[in-house]
Amino acid sequence: MDGSAHSQHKRSGRPTVGLVLTGGGSRSAYQVGVLVALAELLPRARNPFPVIVGTSAGAIAATVLAAEAHQWRRAVLGLERVWANFRSEQVFHVDPVHMLRAGLHWVLALVSGGLVLSPPKAMLDNSPLRELLGVHVDCAGIRRSIARGHLRACAVCATSYGTGHSVAFYDGVDSIADWSRVQRLGRRTEVTLDHLIASAAIPMLFPPMRLGDEYFGDGAMRQLNPLSPAIHLGADRLLVIGVRARRGAGVTVNRMYSTMPSPGEIFGYMLDTLFTDQIYGDLEQLERMNQLALAAPSANRDIQHVETLMLAPSVDPREIAARHTGDIPLGLRSLLRVIGGRDASGYQLASYLTFESGYTRALIELGYRDAMEARTAITAFMSGEKLPPVMTAPGVAQAT
Repeated sequence: MDGSAHSQHKRSGRPTVGLVLTGGGSRSAYQVGVLVALAELLPRARNPFPVIVGTSAGAIAATVLAAEAHQWRRAVLGLERVWANFRSEQVFHVDPVHMLRAGLHWVLALVSGGLVLSPPKAMLDNSPLRELLGVHVDCAGIRRSIARGHLRACAVCATSYGTGHSVAFYDGVDSIADWSRVQRLGRRTEVTLDHLIASAAIPMLFPPMRLGDEYFGDGAMRQLNPLSPAIHLGADRLLVIGVRARRGAGVTVNRMYSTMPSPGEIFGYMLDTLFTDQIYGDLEQLERMNQLALAAPSANRDIQHVETLMLAPSVDPREIAARHTGDIPLGLRSLLRVIGGRDASGYQLASYLTFESGYTRALIELGYRDAMEARTAITAFMSGEKLPPVMTAPGVAQAT
């Protein structure tokens, strides 16, 4: 969608809907299920999301959708096919040999003080993920989608270890300009495989990725305003797909407070905070700004009113992960057992790291079911109708 096409789009009264895909490790399979439902609910051949923004695992899905915007339904089915047949070994090396070698490397580095071996760059080797993305993701397609008018902009978010800034690497129509705010900025570039690897480089688990003169890691780390890139790129409505059940945040709710949390439980809590806390905080802030704009429109002309609709799991992914722990490969299972991530208190961590088809298919089914239950709200939201500020279905809410 070039500048003139975007202007015509605005004059027609139709909203510019941005799709925001948060990070979430293997929980991102839920997002795929929602997308499958959207492909049925919005059967038009054209891409319904002129603006697409993704972070971490969500960046991968965002790039696939943007690169194939001219046939977005086929892109969704491709994502479903990959996620429904996932194996952990497609993301990182989990065989006992690699896991043992990594463990010995850490031990030797620690015992020798780094003299015999320097510390590993990360706990896990995610080179299989790069191979997988090289086969299934055509990053060059983003530029083609923009040039042919099927897409306004796409952004992939990563965090600079050098500056601490949250950087939205974007490609879009010429009228979009770079932006710079406190600890966040937008940088026009040709999105590549390196940007996806950087965005999904979960700290400690996966190694940082070098882009230019800086090293980058997971985009959720310093992303205080995860909705802002989509707004900067021109969206005036945001469909957000999260991965945390609204009623299930933090460590296991029924654990004994006198019991020391295991390292696996703490790490799972950290991942949950990393991927989801900012999005809920940003939604609350946006709702306050919308109320301010409505209360005194003449005095707040610079405040843009942006409606949002968020979908999140109606069932806690921890509960689903608990039913699929037997599917976890032996090497990863051993690691989770050592750090305390395989019992009831550690299912939080397992819910982010279990890339096995039984678990991912269950999440896809949940996402599809949740979206279908909210189909009335979704279709109205996509058509530009104003929705009441109420809960519309389990795990679904909007701010107006």
